[in-house]
Amino acid sequence: MDARPVLGIDASRATLARPTGVERYARAVIRSLLPYAEAEGVRVRLYFRDPPPPGLFPSSPSVEHRVIPFPRLWTHLRLSWEMARRPPTALFVPAHVIPLVHPRSAVTIHDLGYRHFPHAHPFAQRLYLELSTRWSAAVARVVFADSEATRADLIRFYHVPAEKIVVAYPGYDPPPIPEDAEAILRRFGVRPPYLVSVGTIHPRKNFGLILQVAARRLAEGWEGQVVIIGKPGWPDPAFERLRRDPMWAGRLILTGYVDDATRGALLSRAEAFLLPSLYEGFGFPVLEAQACGVPVLCAPSGSLREVAGEGALLLPPDDPAPWAEALSRLTRDPELRSALIARGHANRQRFSWERCARRIWEALRTLWE
Repeated sequence: MDARPVLGIDASRATLARPTGVERYARAVIRSLLPYAEAEGVRVRLYFRDPPPPGLFPSSPSVEHRVIPFPRLWTHLRLSWEMARRPPTALFVPAHVIPLVHPRSAVTIHDLGYRHFPHAHPFAQRLYLELSTRWSAAVARVVFADSEATRADLIRFYHVPAEKIVVAYPGYDPPPIPEDAEAILRRFGVRPPYLVSVGTIHPRKNFGLILQVAARRLAEGWEGQVVIIGKPGWPDPAFERLRRDPMWAGRLILTGYVDDATRGALLSRAEAFLLPSLYEGFGFPVLEAQACGVPVLCAPSGSLREVAGEGALLLPPDDPAPWAEALSRLTRDPELRSALIARGHANRQRFSWERCARRIWEALRTLWE
């Protein structure tokens, strides 16, 4: 009988065809944890709701794939049944909620944005987030947080013991910059100069402020566009009201969800990247923009101050004037622009999936040692 410990991992969020931040996190963390498990003789059992695409994770004799389809309530019904019938030594949930039936478990809680901006979420979703997060934070032996900001929120809102929370900064994957970047821009009707942002259309992304900033610059003679990369989410009345103005015809480009290469092309040719978000649990697009050599302007909200470091200009999320002035300064002062880009490149070196996985692995080991 094999006496080695078995680490179960909920990999159900890793198979989505169009991953966003949390799904990308699940994929990258699982990939980065597997070498640690193999080196220390720990077996890994990955649980999927849908069959994973070929090559999603490296194959290994010590890694078992368990595909357990179920139409609804997969976590609390099907995964719970699996935990009761064939429990691993420990369970790690990187991107969802701990099932009702579980062994010793660890979970990553990415953010508590719904607590800061409850009005920005439909009631049913807010209730689910509240109940599922409270449950996971209570029953987990270890809670991973993406940032010190999320750690503070867990202590403040759910009274999670500080010693139970481990901050493990995620890594990031620099989007490739294709050689035909200009052709990609033309496909979307984008022409420099333009401002760019990335994120699901959502009230807390505060995209309306970007339009206010751009309107100020247009009044000063700037002849650019605004490009927002991201899928539709929840209605943002302020943004919708502003975008209906005829002045944005041909100037506001909403690309919807795009692949990595397209995102890299659109980021790399931008005049600047703006993220005036009212709250972020981490903020992958900041690091992606820094990797693409774009000046970054962002709000200091949530974890953004931690993530942006010295590689961004931090500006208030409720006043477009400082943003417009900062953009004008970057246009007038090429040395300032170059310095900000260089600081962005230096800042992004602080984050890697290998460092994230090492931090997570050190804490996971306590579940079976």
